[in-house]
Amino acid sequence: MRWRTVLLRHCFLLVTCLLTALEAVPIDIDKTKVKNPHPVDSAKIEPPDTGLYYDEYLKQVIDVLETDNHFREKLQKADIEEIKSGRLSKELDLVSHHVRTKLDELKRQEVGRLRMLIKAKLDSHQDTGIDHHALLKQFEHLNHLNPDKFESTDLDMLIKAATSDLEHYDKTRHEEFKKYEMMKEHERREYLKTLNEEKRKEEESKFEEMKKKHENHPKVNHPGSKDQLKEVWEQTDGLDPNDFDPKTFFKLHDVNNDGFLDEQELEALFTKELEKVYDPKNEEDDMVEMEEERLRMREHVMNEVDSNKDRLVTLEEFLKATEKKEFLEPDSWETLDQQQLFTEEELKEYESLISLQENELKKKADELQKQREELQRQHDQLEAQKQEYHQVVQQMEQKKLQQEISPSGPGGHSQFEPRM
Repeated sequence: MRWRTVLLRHCFLLVTCLLTALEAVPIDIDKTKVKNPHPVDSAKIEPPDTGLYYDEYLKQVIDVLETDNHFREKLQKADIEEIKSGRLSKELDLVSHHVRTKLDELKRQEVGRLRMLIKAKLDSHQDTGIDHHALLKQFEHLNHLNPDKFESTDLDMLIKAATSDLEHYDKTRHEEFKKYEMMKEHERREYLKTLNEEKRKEEESKFEEMKKKHENHPKVNHPGSKDQLKEVWEQTDGLDPNDFDPKTFFKLHDVNNDGFLDEQELEALFTKELEKVYDPKNEEDDMVEMEEERLRMREHVMNEVDSNKDRLVTLEEFLKATEKKEFLEPDSWETLDQQQLFTEEELKEYESLISLQENELKKKADELQKQREELQRQHDQLEAQKQEYHQVVQQMEQKKLQQEISPSGPGGHSQFEPRM
């Protein structure tokens, strides 16, 4: 179970650490001193969503691979370079026929899913003549040249694609957050333009007041510092701060007992610090900003502690970090409200982009409106023709009916006049 979780979360790059946790000497903890201890059954822990658009496919491939004893054994002995280079993928040729059959079926399902996505996208643009084979090239996590068989090439591509995508995942989140902040400011300024001078001053005053309220918060400890961890030890774990012990702290917060502090476990350590700055009940506190702050804290600690850059913190790395000067005497931590998130130039560039997009949307909306009006005109024309045709048919039927009721002779008189 443990290697499976690591494999999924970090896309095969972290598996060299697998046996470490299994062979590590356990750290004794007096659980009676821990506030609200919650024993965790690691077998019940579901691996987190990676955020990748092929996350489900990745999970299913791992589920199948872990059933093969040969591949599992090779994986446990492999180092990171073997995995990244693709040498480990060659071991796929030696897995059982049953496993290969399941992998083939998974790949066919994934190719089918991607084809449906392509079709739906093209249908929305009313395109026809779909070349699925050519369009599948855009997906780099599988070999599109052989849509029916899962080969070593597929495993190699899945590893490399997931690795690359996860490495850029945090960067993408930062970029999206920056756009979010610029959009907020853009909308605020646009709203101010709609107000008269008096109302505008009131809104500006309110904005500055809320800004000051948000900035007025207790000191935030440097993430990963002794002060910060001791606060968690005391307030979250309910232990005496004078008894703070890094080894025990590590074991307490290794929630799934796999011998590592992963990104989710690290982020959980910052909750107390974030609560000093953000409260969902306060109008001035933005919860989107809180999650960005959490991400920044986690990245900072990872950069300081994760020496081999595998996105996991081992006990050895953790203890080594507690010996550094930065752990005991850290610099002050600057929260988001103390930083310039974007420049005026960047905002103007973003607003120009928004303007272009709005113009493009308006242009498309105008075209659709014209199409709608043309369709309505054609519809009205057809309705008029239909009505005219209907009237002609009615007239013809009435005339025919009259002829059948009163047939006339050559002189216009009835041929069957009654006798007197």
